[in-house]
Amino acid sequence: MTLSNRRIAILISPRGTEDPEFAKPKSAVEAAGATVTVISLKKDDARTVNNDLDPGSSYTVDKTIDEVSAADFDGLVVPGGCVGADTLRGDAKVVSFVRDFFAAGKPVGVICHGPCVLVEADVVKGRTLTAYPTLKTDIENAGGTFVDQEVVTDQGLVTSRNPDDLPAFCAKIVEEFEEGRHPAQARSA
Repeated sequence: MTLSNRRIAILISPRGTEDPEFAKPKSAVEAAGATVTVISLKKDDARTVNNDLDPGSSYTVDKTIDEVSAADFDGLVVPGGCVGADTLRGDAKVVSFVRDFFAAGKPVGVICHGPCVLVEADVVKGRTLTAYPTLKTDIENAGGTFVDQEVVTDQGLVTSRNPDDLPAFCAKIVEEFEEGRHPAQARSA
């Protein structure tokens, strides 16, 4: 698989994104040849966490959400982390950015608590996905079907539950990003 002509956006919260859920997907799509742009709410370096509480690493932010458009990219990754995902879902520009990927039929990979951003973007209705178990009710209340599986793919949307699922998640997002647009992705936007 090659992503040599693909531009992939990955979101990171200024604080609270789960480190392996950011670093491993980023590394996987870069290893497949994609150009990855790290996007956050502000230009400062972003600090990740491990297990939501322990300090993680610091990552350079390439662009702020004010500087980008979904039209600039071929795919999107939304990592988890309880605080990080909640911070992202609270920003109207992030929510609009995510929604625009769905409207354009572009592939999106979301893991752990990341689907709360999808709920906020109102793109879950009629979709089957997985997430951290505490999001089951949120997903169902938003009109989605929650399943407890390692990785779920639904017309360009790839979801996984937690860091233990990262090998399957990373392999599947590379595959979906290589396939490109999925017209049925727009059905929920």
